[in-house]
Amino acid sequence: MVPTLFGVMLLTFVVTQFVPGGPVEQLISQMEGFGKGGEVSSTGTSMYRGDSGLDEQRIEQLKALYGFDKPPVTRFLTMMKNYLVFDFGTSYYYHQSVVDLVISRMPVSMSLGLWSFVIVYGVCIPLGISKAVRDGSRFDILTSTAILTGYAIPGFVLAIILIVLFGGGSFWNIFPLRGIVSDGWSEMSMINKILDYLWHMVLPIVSGAVGSLAVMTMLTKNSFLEEIRKQYVLTARAKGLSEQQVLYKHVFRNGIIPIITGFPGYFIGAFFTGSLLIETIFSLDGMGLLAYQSVLNRDYPVVLGTLYFFTIIGLFARLLSDLSYVVVDPRISFDSSD
Repeated sequence: MVPTLFGVMLLTFVVTQFVPGGPVEQLISQMEGFGKGGEVSSTGTSMYRGDSGLDEQRIEQLKALYGFDKPPVTRFLTMMKNYLVFDFGTSYYYHQSVVDLVISRMPVSMSLGLWSFVIVYGVCIPLGISKAVRDGSRFDILTSTAILTGYAIPGFVLAIILIVLFGGGSFWNIFPLRGIVSDGWSEMSMINKILDYLWHMVLPIVSGAVGSLAVMTMLTKNSFLEEIRKQYVLTARAKGLSEQQVLYKHVFRNGIIPIITGFPGYFIGAFFTGSLLIETIFSLDGMGLLAYQSVLNRDYPVVLGTLYFFTIIGLFARLLSDLSYVVVDPRISFDSSD
């Protein structure tokens, strides 16, 4: 995990050094009067001045302001030292602590991810088991057609369709299209707060969750179908056990292993992932939109700080997934002597 984390950060840091239009160049553009989207030389040089008239001393002061007066190696080592204590610095663009900025965007991403997680696991496991038991039946064919059709439709296209149908586009004006709560939400009663929140989240959650249903459903079906065709199932049936006993006493604990082992990673990821297109379409300030804007604005403290944090989360999620194999299936061991 440590070499992986270090490698990810090193590679990203190196890439940022060669991207034109960094924070110093953007500040120079603002001072020249061209705004934040000022032009950068096609030569790709980091400090092309054109006819700006800025003297070298002023440019060096701007470099020192952002820490670019130090060698890249020194800056990288200093950054990693600060990151070890989760000191991610201050955003160049928002002029706000990176930690505070991320915390302010987390409720949206957590709402989208957590509800998508609940829907995917809550629907896909029973549906996948039913499809495995009824493999080849009309129910299996119809449900496969439905979920694969949903999988084929990109999330942002589905979002637009839902807006047209239910967001006041051309048909019904049922659901709101902005934010996760209404104005005056803090003054509502607890029940009304919950209902208002759920009312706002229906369209974004459906748009983001439908595409994931097919993968998890087919994984569940194939896992259980493989177990149903094994010899121990025939033996259990020969002993006179009912189909329900065979399914839930023998098949379930083996077939559920691939699903459960992916549970930790999916669950943790649900709290921190963001969807740029979904957040943009429904005007939600989440992690996806923050990451996109930070890359466009060359806001390196946000880009590198969030990357470091989410890489750690991802590595621990992968570790939990590996450990869950041992918990779910005691036959698995990571001991090299076995």
